[in-house]
Amino acid sequence: MNALESTSTRPYLIRALYDWCTDNGLTPYVAVLVDDSVQVPREYVKNGEIVLNISFDATSSLKLGNDFIEFKARFAGSAREIMVPVNRVIAIYARENGQGMAFPVPVPGATEEPPTRPSPLSSVSAAGGMVDDDAKVVQLVTPEPGAADVGPDGEPPRPPNGPRPALKRVK
Repeated sequence: MNALESTSTRPYLIRALYDWCTDNGLTPYVAVLVDDSVQVPREYVKNGEIVLNISFDATSSLKLGNDFIEFKARFAGSAREIMVPVNRVIAIYARENGQGMAFPVPVPGATEEPPTRPSPLSSVSAAGGMVDDDAKVVQLVTPEPGAADVGPDGEPPRPPNGPRPALKRVK
């Protein structure tokens, strides 16, 4: 088997980081680039992305498969079925410290098709293929202490939407 015939490393890395988060008492979150193949509550999608808490406490029937991440979760008290193709996951990280890994963003219009699977709640579209290029894995890291400028109150400046992890490219 050559590199072109091997399976993607993305689902294995997602499972490994999920295990690392839960083993260390951290809350695993996944950031997902939403398109028609992603089954999530659309009212929570912002700028074409959604961040999902996939911890044991927040989900039921969680399945971290090679093609899909599937689970049930409550949104505003209403139970919802969530199904995310693994190739639409753009990051997995711990909520508490931002440590985790980011993946290359899928490129629309590429030749490779996303996995398809019938769902009783929605149809999965195969339109708009994407490239799953795991050779360009990006790791989320927290900034070094003292690396950021200090604000007038002695605290580092915060982004407008709360703290976000910095990206470090791993080659």
